[in-house]
Amino acid sequence: MAFTIDTFRTNALAKGGARANLFDVTIAGVAATTHLATGVAQFKFACKASAIPAMAVGVVEVPYFGRVVKVPGNKTFDNWSVTIINDEGFLVRNGMEKWVASMGTHIGNVQSAASSALTGALYGDATVQHYGKKGPTDKIAEYKFVNIFPVSVSEIALGWDANDAIEEYTVEFAYDYWTHTGQVAT
Repeated sequence: MAFTIDTFRTNALAKGGARANLFDVTIAGVAATTHLATGVAQFKFACKASAIPAMAVGVVEVPYFGRVVKVPGNKTFDNWSVTIINDEGFLVRNGMEKWVASMGTHIGNVQSAASSALTGALYGDATVQHYGKKGPTDKIAEYKFVNIFPVSVSEIALGWDANDAIEEYTVEFAYDYWTHTGQVAT
């Protein structure tokens, strides 16, 4: 069969193709008064980039008469990264730093009372909502990350030659698992 644009458009782009820039990310469940405070609400607008998570299943190799039989192993979840734009109030950045510090302070290397009790101050949840071209009324996918906590907050590069640019940084989160609402359950 000969290649035609109409065939491609009908089969591969029947709904026009999903757009990578139509999304938002929210964080909930973490003790807002302890860590993110007003930064929780601002995070949705400051989160410039995210990712839909990858899936990975380990492989168990079982030797059998000189050959290797491969069997599905355990599922693993790689860390999840988001890119955040910074404002002069440092609301989200300060919240992330407080969250990390509550797991082990800079000087004493001890957890905060709330974190050591695991009362919700340590863990949060995040949701990535992916929208269609019609906007928030056209949700095409929703991913939920369960029991997230930041494992690294990247540097903010400063430089005299950084004209007409807004600061940004990356936060990497560990989490227990993710779900894809309506598709992949717990």
